Amino acid sequence: MRHTETLRTLIQAPALLVMPGIFDGFSARLVEQTGFAAGFISGGGLSETLLGYSDVGLMGFELNLAAVTRLVACCSLPLLADADTGYGNAVNVYHTARAFEQAGLAGLMIEDQTWPKRCGHMSGKEVIPAEEMVEKVHAACDARRDPAFVVKARTDALATHGLDEVLRRLSLYADAGADLLFADALVSEQDIATVARHVPKPLCVNMGFGIRSRSTTPLVSPARLQELGVAAVIYPRLLTACAIRGMQHGIATLREAMQRPTVLERPDLAVSFEELNALVGFAEVQERERRYTPKAM
Repeated sequence: MRHTETLRTLIQAPALLVMPGIFDGFSARLVEQTGFAAGFISGGGLSETLLGYSDVGLMGFELNLAAVTRLVACCSLPLLADADTGYGNAVNVYHTARAFEQAGLAGLMIEDQTWPKRCGHMSGKEVIPAEEMVEKVHAACDARRDPAFVVKARTDALATHGLDEVLRRLSLYADAGADLLFADALVSEQDIATVARHVPKPLCVNMGFGIRSRSTTPLVSPARLQELGVAAVIYPRLLTACAIRGMQHGIATLREAMQRPTVLERPDLAVSFEELNALVGFAEVQERERRYTPKAM
């Protein structure tokens, strides 16, 4: 089955689809090796790790495309990518969707924010007219060569216009051909339940992990999300946040070691060299080396 068909089947299945956010080769391989069925490429994760700046529209189309192409190449999961606003008008969205599909992705997400966009849980967001976003969805759907390629439409209208406008917009985007709908930054479990009950296509929500930030979506368990009628959930910041915490522990330990006359060992803070090589496919490389090494005459 093609990745596009697999992702579409997972979205439409009765069971909740859980997609961790990936942002580099390590996270892509970890998500695959731990048994998840699909992954979400976090635009915020890419922007923050590649540029070192917040997710406020600084990452453009070319950098995003290059990054997602590499992630597709290093794992066998169906991947759904974040294409921000599509990088322009509906014509730009057409070419963005065509390029992302050609890169081997199973689907892409576009949103109705103005450009430059910002992370959905930041203040100061603005949205384009719903009718303009409808044409972007039309363009993304028209651009796909594979009819199973998933188009996910996101609205950020809750913060600017309220819940009724969220429902109106998502219904319009569904009518325009979107396969998966996403209302970002819902502020209560009741909001999630209301949207799931009233939209005509499968609903995706995003979740934090651990301590929720003030004024953002509350933490809801996967089991409860399924009860509420949600089809898919993404955890876009889980692995980036965990990576930062791990690096903080590592660098703090190095600073401590610099003050000691003896070696400080903390194997609990890092994977072994063997574990690292196993994660990044060194055994596969060795097998290819053996296969293609000329035989002795």
